[in-house]
Amino acid sequence: MIQKSLSEKLANFTAANELKASGLYPYFRSIEENHDTEVVIGGKNLLMFGSNSYMGLTNHPKVLEASKAALTKYGSSCSGSRFLNGTSKLHIELEEKLAAHLGKEAALTFTTGFQTNLGTVASITGRNGVLILDELDHASIIEGSRLSFSKVLKFAHNNMADLERRLKSIPEDTIKMIVVDGIFSMEGDICNLPEITRLAKQYHATVMVDDAHSFGVLGKLGRGTADHFGLSNDVDLIMSTFSKSLASVGGFIASNKDIVDYLKHHARSIIFSASMPPSAAAAAMAALEIIQSEPERLEKLWENTAYITKAVKDLGFDMGHSESPIIPIYIRDNILTFKFTQLLYEEGVFVNPVVSPAVSSDSSLVRMSIMATHSKDQLDFAIDKLEKVAIKLKVLEEVKSEE
Repeated sequence: MIQKSLSEKLANFTAANELKASGLYPYFRSIEENHDTEVVIGGKNLLMFGSNSYMGLTNHPKVLEASKAALTKYGSSCSGSRFLNGTSKLHIELEEKLAAHLGKEAALTFTTGFQTNLGTVASITGRNGVLILDELDHASIIEGSRLSFSKVLKFAHNNMADLERRLKSIPEDTIKMIVVDGIFSMEGDICNLPEITRLAKQYHATVMVDDAHSFGVLGKLGRGTADHFGLSNDVDLIMSTFSKSLASVGGFIASNKDIVDYLKHHARSIIFSASMPPSAAAAAMAALEIIQSEPERLEKLWENTAYITKAVKDLGFDMGHSESPIIPIYIRDNILTFKFTQLLYEEGVFVNPVVSPAVSSDSSLVRMSIMATHSKDQLDFAIDKLEKVAIKLKVLEEVKSEE
């Protein structure tokens, strides 16, 4: 029997039911068919502008064939952790290719991107160390910092003066690590990595970059934020996921051999979790090979990004400081954000609402994600629907009045 205090807590959670009652609940929609830039939900065809598949590879024949072949050869699961019986030949091969792609000595794959950050951030600095985080870092980094037993300091988003203030407060011989997103997942802006690495050298700090949204997107052949700035040798740890540009599920950390070996024996999220299925590793490996052999995909992604960014700005929407395929449209009102999302859905465009507590209540936004495989006609369709919904909800009038 559930205790009374827990029952009362559960009863006080009414937000989801209130949104359902008003017809605005946008979560856990069941996708019946997935055709890359188009999906079917509830028998309705929609253009997908909510996916993080930046390269558009989740339906690529080579990715699907690699996954099927691995499924046949290795089965559906390794049925154990990487630490014990859960390491397949494909895991090792993928790690070697990722390390080579990023110019690092070694890499280590985890079951999810969240677990990659959780295990890495929780393990490196230790009880007597210090973690220095951008205040808008991903939730997985925040959770890892809570498990680390390290002292945690946060600096104002992309504010280098505040970062230096934090670094100055730490004794020089303390183990310390700066952890930042490469591209910030909600805002779409890029970390100031040149200044971060300069300060890290000055104050003797290790640097870790979460490239979940940067891998496949920034740098030559999508090598990420460090390559984008020409700072690959100045970033100690590079993390990314497989669930975005690499069209699979899982995550990895790339670094020198000593750090990777340490994580193999200390990161609890790899030691005590079943490994990613071999089929997922094969899919990620195939996606990596496509990214390396088809640079025109990256060119098309940025062509699409530039096109829709200009259109959204020309309409008068507030995009904040985004400079990536993540297109935030700030509504700055939770309920209005839900209404905007629902009306777009009814018009055939799938986007994601981002409201408090994920962001502050005055920073709620509609988040669009652009893919290399979006056609110009699809982009134009989305732009037209954005304008139509904005006029109906008088959103653009609100933006202009604030200016």
